[in-house]
Amino acid sequence: MTSPVHDIDYQFGPWRDLTNGRDLTGWHAVPRIPVPQHPGFPDWPEEPIDPAEVARAKTHTGRWEVVDGAIVGGQEPAGSGLGAYLLSDELFGDLELTYEMKPDWPADTGVLLRATDLGSQGLQVLCDHRKSGGIGGFYGNGIGGFHALAFNVDAVFDAAGTPVGIKVETPEETREPVTDAKKALLSYAATPEQFLAAWRWGDWNKFTVRCVGRYPVLTSWINGVKMYQIDTGTMQWDGYDKDVVAGLLGPAGHIALEVHDNDPGLGAGRWGVGAVVRWRNIAVREVQA
Repeated sequence: MTSPVHDIDYQFGPWRDLTNGRDLTGWHAVPRIPVPQHPGFPDWPEEPIDPAEVARAKTHTGRWEVVDGAIVGGQEPAGSGLGAYLLSDELFGDLELTYEMKPDWPADTGVLLRATDLGSQGLQVLCDHRKSGGIGGFYGNGIGGFHALAFNVDAVFDAAGTPVGIKVETPEETREPVTDAKKALLSYAATPEQFLAAWRWGDWNKFTVRCVGRYPVLTSWINGVKMYQIDTGTMQWDGYDKDVVAGLLGPAGHIALEVHDNDPGLGAGRWGVGAVVRWRNIAVREVQA
């Protein structure tokens, strides 16, 4: 799993910037509405979705602004525990996407590809910058809940309790175990040491993501270091039906920037009061096999 995977000889179109550094032209905000996690499995045992929570979520679309050329996203009002998405107006199919991120700690965030108009359904590239979070892996958001990663992270704290760095979490410390089933989803995974050498604490980190195919093969890089790869057409995960998901997402969808909500499990440990995440230099190019 940790040996390099040879990439197909893809043909790439020209890079296009998706932000102008001044305003949110080309993007629109939507609330983070709860959705069933397992489409195609009507009898799957899930927590029922509370209509009151849906109604409450619909009243908030987060706080999105451009500051110093970067898109900044946060909960609105701060501490409300309500998340949101910022969606590209344009739809994208097979692509290579690059962007820089600078999240606060803790902030549970990421970028979704082929997202539906709801934002809550799509292929997520994780940047769970919080305890027991995964960075660079993949999650099936509203499409089966598959969770593909090889290790979790936590912050390093100084004597005053201020986060000053990042480390790989041990199994004894974690709140979200990295199971063999999660690791088995991956056709490639970087080592924890490679991640730690690549990640820049408190600074901008450049993500590159490739998404190709009806049943997408997803590949991620961080600061030029290949992190993870998954083939959603061949992977096995209970509650995931590749044909149902392909029908739901279609061949193209939105790019969605995520501000997560809080939950009883992690509370403010998932999104700190007043925390924000920043994106800049978002660009895309089309891919043809």
